[in-house]
Amino acid sequence: MFLVSNGSSEATHAFTGQNIGFTMEGLGYEHNPNVFAPITHFAGSPNEIPQTSIFNMLWNNDSMLQDVTEEVLQQVRTLYRENSPEFIYFLTLYNIFRDRVEDEGDIDTKHTAEIQDTAVWSRLYDFQKDAVVGAIRKLERYKGCIIADSVGLGKTFEALAVIKYYQELNDRVLVLTPKRLRENWTMYLGNDERNILVDDRFSYDVLNHTDLSRRHGKSGDINLETLRWDNYGLVVIDESHNFRNRPTDTTADSRYYRLLNDVIKKGRRTKVLMLSATPVNNRLLDLRNQLDIITEDDDTYLRDDGIPSINTVTRTAQQRFKEWSELPDAERTTQSFVESLNGDYFKLLDIFTIARGRKHIAKYYTGQGGDQFPERLKPISLHTTIDAEGQLPSIKELNNLIAQLAFPQYQLLQYVTDPVRRRKYQELFGDTWGTNMEAQTNRTQAIAGLMRVNLLKRLESSVHSFNLSIERILENARKLMDDLNALDAGRPPVNYAPVIPQDVVSEDDADELPATDKVTVDIRDVDRLKLRAELNEDITILQKLHNYVQTITPERDQKLIKLADLIRTKIEQTPYNPGNKKILIFSAFADTAKYLYTSLADGLKHDFGIDSALITGAGGTQSTLKLTRTSFDNALAHFSPKSKELPKSDPVQNEIDIVFATDCISEGQNLQDCDCLINYDIHWNPVRIIQRFGRIDRLGSTNTRIQLINFWPDIELDEYIQLEGRVRSRMTMLDVSASGDENVLEGKRNSEMNDLQYRKRQLQQLQQEVLDLEDISGNISITDFALDDFKVELNRYMQQHGSQLENAPMGIHTVAKIPEALRDEIESGIIFCLKYKGAAERNTSNPIAPYTIMLVNAQGEVKTTPAYPKMALDYMRGVCAGEHEPIEQLYRQFNRDTRDGRDMRACTKLLEAAVSTLNGTHERNAIDDLFSLGEVNVESSERGFDDYTLVTFVVLK
Repeated sequence: MFLVSNGSSEATHAFTGQNIGFTMEGLGYEHNPNVFAPITHFAGSPNEIPQTSIFNMLWNNDSMLQDVTEEVLQQVRTLYRENSPEFIYFLTLYNIFRDRVEDEGDIDTKHTAEIQDTAVWSRLYDFQKDAVVGAIRKLERYKGCIIADSVGLGKTFEALAVIKYYQELNDRVLVLTPKRLRENWTMYLGNDERNILVDDRFSYDVLNHTDLSRRHGKSGDINLETLRWDNYGLVVIDESHNFRNRPTDTTADSRYYRLLNDVIKKGRRTKVLMLSATPVNNRLLDLRNQLDIITEDDDTYLRDDGIPSINTVTRTAQQRFKEWSELPDAERTTQSFVESLNGDYFKLLDIFTIARGRKHIAKYYTGQGGDQFPERLKPISLHTTIDAEGQLPSIKELNNLIAQLAFPQYQLLQYVTDPVRRRKYQELFGDTWGTNMEAQTNRTQAIAGLMRVNLLKRLESSVHSFNLSIERILENARKLMDDLNALDAGRPPVNYAPVIPQDVVSEDDADELPATDKVTVDIRDVDRLKLRAELNEDITILQKLHNYVQTITPERDQKLIKLADLIRTKIEQTPYNPGNKKILIFSAFADTAKYLYTSLADGLKHDFGIDSALITGAGGTQSTLKLTRTSFDNALAHFSPKSKELPKSDPVQNEIDIVFATDCISEGQNLQDCDCLINYDIHWNPVRIIQRFGRIDRLGSTNTRIQLINFWPDIELDEYIQLEGRVRSRMTMLDVSASGDENVLEGKRNSEMNDLQYRKRQLQQLQQEVLDLEDISGNISITDFALDDFKVELNRYMQQHGSQLENAPMGIHTVAKIPEALRDEIESGIIFCLKYKGAAERNTSNPIAPYTIMLVNAQGEVKTTPAYPKMALDYMRGVCAGEHEPIEQLYRQFNRDTRDGRDMRACTKLLEAAVSTLNGTHERNAIDDLFSLGEVNVESSERGFDDYTLVTFVVLK
């Protein structure tokens, strides 16, 4: 009930009704179409007398009333006071994320407090602590979380803190890790001085990913035959992207289905924490396959959260990504991509992922105890010839020969042309590759294509590795020719199974090749005339290539000579950080790494007293330094003793300064004692290059500067791209998977090579700058969309300032200064946070609906899209973080410009631009009313300004 009077009974008016209160809506200043509030108006005497009597009776009854005068005055004071930037930032987060924070799972406060007293917690930065709290909340609410922080941000320690929380709850914990990273986890279990977290008494089981394929034997001290796989409360999967490909044969005893069926689905409900800097590598569908593990393969897992089908969401997103990737360069931006997506995909990411990039941490997190990332020097790009004497044909000529190779010995099925005999193989191997003979033939053709591609990679890597590959392939071709000749001579026929030389296929491709070696072919069934002819052609070409390259000895290897010069200069001059002689040298191929170590290590020891190591994973570890244990973990500990915290009691205190390695150590290793990384060959997947550099580009490095050096093929970039295209042109890959998803190999082609101009942009970037994952040209990173940081920040702030946020009115503002470091990125203007008051829109692309946050510059240009709120929120954080008090100088200027708020025309113009962007039309009517206490014009158009509430705004100066 409201009574309005000016002191004369004739002018008294009474209003009564349901759902009206002392609010903006109840007073008629705002309209909410979702609220039905019928009001009865009693206009003047005598109509209002009964209502006035009731009002006076209530007004004079102290037991029924509460005096709220001071609270109302406080609201008015708050509306007009000068607010600190930090308060407005958190008030914005409070309005946007309050309900989401409250909806997420509760954390056991007792054990949360306990982990804050642990050794692992004391070693975390603030952004890592936020990730830990956020991950625990997701695990409690949704039973799963993917920590997808970029390389070098310490995902292992974040996971250890999560493990400690659940260890305090007496949960059994299993860590699944690639074999090469096993010691990264086992080192924290022992009562050993090398264990820097020994006081935390960690207790968890560690198994390799490959152990999922084993039924017997032991992994460490664990008996795999008797292990209760189904009895873990928490499973941590390191490098979870290794489970991004889901086998189409559900009956196969694969690692994926062993994990899904025996560990996750069976027994108790298991929480799953995944760690990966690249959970989405080739396709957005990669994410779905990992989420299926968390959700126990339940497509409707999030139906209560408004997502009826996870599969539908990811398939739609994949289609939108495909359409976006085909746009012209100027249109292929992150903003255009997010605008094309349904908000459900962002919601899916928000529910399950925590993802921050290096630049995000460097820009927007403060109070890191003085630790910074090292300065990245501009990459050094080297283009060297192969032959120091200049007698070897050019890469272009050699590639022309490679492109002519057919590799018939690896695709014998296509030479089985008789329909009766083809049906025989369909019956024999249908369980292995399905019932489509044509599909399997296409698979083997894809293998031949990969062989050509990887021969070119081997040539780029080193002439030594290329020569080894030619010799091995030539040997296989000659063996098949001998078998054909023997059959013609009347000897017993043989069943031929293609044995693909693993040295020829890169590590990334080897994991994803179809199992062609399981299909054997009776050579009596092939078209021998055609096979022999093509085999002869290959042998001739292979022999020609072999004759060319076998003459290039290490003394004539110009690339090796240049590397030796670089190492010598680094040792003698230590140009990047005084006294630092360390170099980490990567190659994609073990043969190349071994070649470099064999050619250079002894000379470095003799000439400079420098020790070197060779680390190639399964190929073993070698070192010129005599170690008590020649494992790659021990070698790396002596290469980077500070970051690895090598105990002073270690019997070998000398250090290794040069490491030659393959990508077996490109993930999960902290090697920041080193300040120089050399890519002896350029991996065709730029993500791998970024992962390599992440070994030395890490927060807390003792180096002030770090250098990346890349060896490139001695050829112009445009010509190089054309070579790649020609090599790939003979690859025939069809959609042959039983599920109808994209073929894995086709996905690799699309992501790496299909768009050659896309590849060219990536290579140009790599030559000019050190990239982060989110910087790859034309690429989309989930760090672009992650909002969990904001929720964790808000939750922490609410613990001390919750009542201030709860009682703050709508429409208040602050004035903030753009930091110098962000002036190239953020323009002067206003960041507006608005709330749509109408019914929720099902198909909106805005992930924070009904809220919208946008930056409009001083010229009235909208600089951030409503579909991409993270950018505007990052900007707001960047200008507001740490500003605990109002900035008086800026407020004085703003008050002068607006005549103490009486002239808001400039702000109105910018707000009009924001509302026009939201509505698609200019809605000028009543906009001024948001900045005043006057009556709002409720007669504006159907979807106009009255549909929004101004929550907060930040004026940027």
